Amino acid sequence: MSSKKPMGQRVKEFVIDYKRQWEIQSMIIPGIIFMIIFCFIPIYGLTIAFKSYTVIDTLDSAPWVGLDNFRIILSDKYFWDAVVNTLGISFLKLAIGFIIPIILSVMIYELSAGRFKKLVQTISYLPHFLSWIVLGGMLIAWFSSSGMINEILLNLAIISKPVNILLDANKYWWIATLSDIWKEAGWGTILYLAIMSKIDPTYYEAAKIDGASRMRQIWNITLPNMKPIISLNLILTVSGLLGSNLDQTLVLMNSQNREKAEVINSYVYRMGMTQGDFSYATAVGLGVSIVSVILLISANKVSSKLNDNQSVL
Repeated sequence: MSSKKPMGQRVKEFVIDYKRQWEIQSMIIPGIIFMIIFCFIPIYGLTIAFKSYTVIDTLDSAPWVGLDNFRIILSDKYFWDAVVNTLGISFLKLAIGFIIPIILSVMIYELSAGRFKKLVQTISYLPHFLSWIVLGGMLIAWFSSSGMINEILLNLAIISKPVNILLDANKYWWIATLSDIWKEAGWGTILYLAIMSKIDPTYYEAAKIDGASRMRQIWNITLPNMKPIISLNLILTVSGLLGSNLDQTLVLMNSQNREKAEVINSYVYRMGMTQGDFSYATAVGLGVSIVSVILLISANKVSSKLNDNQSVL
C-alpha cells in the first residue's frame, strides 16, 4: 500500500517514524558503516579480474585485459576438476548433512527435560567449537596406518593390513562429508529447537486426545511448524554449493588425495596467495559469486512455489 503513496508523503512518514524510534534506529548505524567500509568499498578491487595485475601495479595502473582471465578459466582443466570436486562434496553434504540436524533436533526435542537432555545437547554442540586445525589433527591421527580406525577395521577383519585412509583419493569425498557433519550437525539443531519451542502445546494435547501416536504427532504437528526454517536453511545451503569449506580442505588435503580434494576455494587460494596470479583468482571468485547469487534466487523461487507462493527471503 505504501508504494502507491507519493514520494513526498513517504519521505515525511519515514522522518516521523525515525524521530519516534531514533534510539532504536540509531543502533543500526554502526552496522551500516561497517558494511560500507569492509563490504562495499572493497568491491572496487574486483576490477583486477579484468586486468593483468601484479604486485608492482596499483589498481589504477594495471593494464586492462577485458575478459581474457575468464577465457583462461573456461579452458583450465584444473579449475573444472575443482568444480567437480566442489559439487560432489557439496551435494553429499546437502543430501546427508541437511537431513541429520532435522532428525537430531526432533530426537532431542522428544527427550524429557532434564540433565540427560542438556548433556546430549552439550555433547552435540561441542565439535562446533573446535577449529579444523584441532579436528584435522585428530582425523589425521585416527586415519593413519596405526590409528584408531585401522585398529577397528583390523579387529573386525574388514581389512587384512593397515592403510593410511587419508592417502586414498577415492575416499576423500566421504571423509570430508562425514567429518563436516560430525562437526556441525549438533550446532545445526539450534534453530530447529528454537522454532519447536514455540509450538503451542495444546496441539499435542488435542492430538493425544484423538489417539495420535508420537510419530503421527511429529509428522503432522512438529515438521509442518518447522517448514519455514527448513526452507530458509535449504535456500542458504543451495546458494553455498560452490562455497566449500576452505579450512577443512587445507587441513585434510595432501599430495596423494589432491586430485579429489582440491575445491574451488582452495584452488583460488593456491592461485592467488601461493602463485601470485591475483587477476585469475579474482576472476574465479567473481564467477563463483555470480553463480551463487543465481542459485540463491532460484532456490528461493522454487521454495516459494512449494510454500503457496510465500517467499522465505
